[in-house]
Amino acid sequence: MELLQILSISFCFMFFSFTILFSFFSLLVFVLRLKPCCQCDVCKSYLTSSWLKDFSNLCDWYTHLLGKSPTGTIHLHVLGNTITANPENVEYILKTRFDNYPKGKPFSVILGDLLGRGIFNVDGDSWKFQRKMASFELGSVSVRMYAFELVKTEIRRRLIPLLSSVAGKEKVLDLQDVLRRFSFDNICKFSFGLDPGCLESNLPVSKIAAAFDLASKLSAERALAPSPIIWKIKRLLNLGSEKKLKEAIKLVNELAETMIKKRREMGFSNQKDLLSRFMTSINDEKYLRDIIVSFLLAGRDTVAAALTSFFWLLSQNPQVESSIRDELNKIMGSNQELDSFDALSNMHYLNAAIHESMRLFPPVQFDSKFAQEDDILPDGTFISKGTRVTYHPYGMGRMERIWGPDCTEFKPERWLKNGRFVPESPFKYPVFQGGLRVCLGKEMALVEMKCVAIAVIRKFNIRVADPNEAPRFAPGLTATVRGGLPVMVQEIN
Repeated sequence: MELLQILSISFCFMFFSFTILFSFFSLLVFVLRLKPCCQCDVCKSYLTSSWLKDFSNLCDWYTHLLGKSPTGTIHLHVLGNTITANPENVEYILKTRFDNYPKGKPFSVILGDLLGRGIFNVDGDSWKFQRKMASFELGSVSVRMYAFELVKTEIRRRLIPLLSSVAGKEKVLDLQDVLRRFSFDNICKFSFGLDPGCLESNLPVSKIAAAFDLASKLSAERALAPSPIIWKIKRLLNLGSEKKLKEAIKLVNELAETMIKKRREMGFSNQKDLLSRFMTSINDEKYLRDIIVSFLLAGRDTVAAALTSFFWLLSQNPQVESSIRDELNKIMGSNQELDSFDALSNMHYLNAAIHESMRLFPPVQFDSKFAQEDDILPDGTFISKGTRVTYHPYGMGRMERIWGPDCTEFKPERWLKNGRFVPESPFKYPVFQGGLRVCLGKEMALVEMKCVAIAVIRKFNIRVADPNEAPRFAPGLTATVRGGLPVMVQEIN
């Protein structure tokens, strides 16, 4: 018995020692590849965080550097990352040489535990299969009408009563939290046929929503680690943030597995939710889980982030809010509720204001790909095989060379021609990506945002509690305002 204990202890010691030595060697290789001794001003500022002296957000520092660059492209050598705000480069990456710039293994590994083989975490045939299925489902009129009715119901039964309950009471409300709850309710009903009730009047704590938030946050923070070896060791040993991530993902998995099981028991052929539609073609339950969780992430966080910034900008620009209200009154008359899906197409100023808001505050501030082979971008930038290439919608929206000298101003009028909304090139405005990976949920997201804007603007004035404080963003997959968005709600006649 003692011999077995000694052998067991010896084996554990040897295994642990090997793990530490292998990790150290891997870290050394990784560090050497990333050129940590680079003495350029950009890399030194990044490594020492000295950029914080002048900028509250990393995205603002990147925007400053991109604006100074003659080509609109910069290099962050310590991360092996080329960052661009050049529309020609963006078109080249997303369209012309699409096959050379996949998401790549480094990205899929970081988000693999949460998203698995979901559409936002894969390339190649798996991506094409999911893309084809999602395009068919999300493009149908019946699905869009179903989503439209879900949004209208959540607005009428929960959002408006909640805002009315605090209106005029000098009570500060975290609008970002409210919008995240609203979006989570909607996307769960649309994806699973499940109503988590996050926006009930007492604003209940939802274990599922909290687990989803934590899983998203911790997955994103993996990308901030100096080396992937660090989080991989923590995952292996089940320590710290990786232990919390594992627990959060377990809750997300339990939700997905329960809903899949219920759908199989109840039958899914006559159900309208996304899960039921996918189940008609897919039997692999793990694959179903990955697909649906990916849509949960995309449909919840992006819409909430976009609406949060939209209402912050309206609070800072009440003349825009008044112009939207005038347009709504003209089109809708005395009706307090949106009657038809088709009426949205006539709201050109509202559409322009929403697009302008996302120009300045895109829900996803940057997106990265990894080069399959050596390449040269249209601006002459050389890209080495296996390196990261990032296009930066946040920076692009603030480039004078792209949007003119008034690029930092909130001007919906720049989207209008003779009073009608005119879209821009998706490579100048890559908020919804472009090329083959253009966002399939774009129209549904815009409909949800417009429905919320219409309902709120017609009934309330939303004013930021501290108008002098600009948004500061927390690390994450989407643009989440650190500390939320405290607002005061005033009901109007």
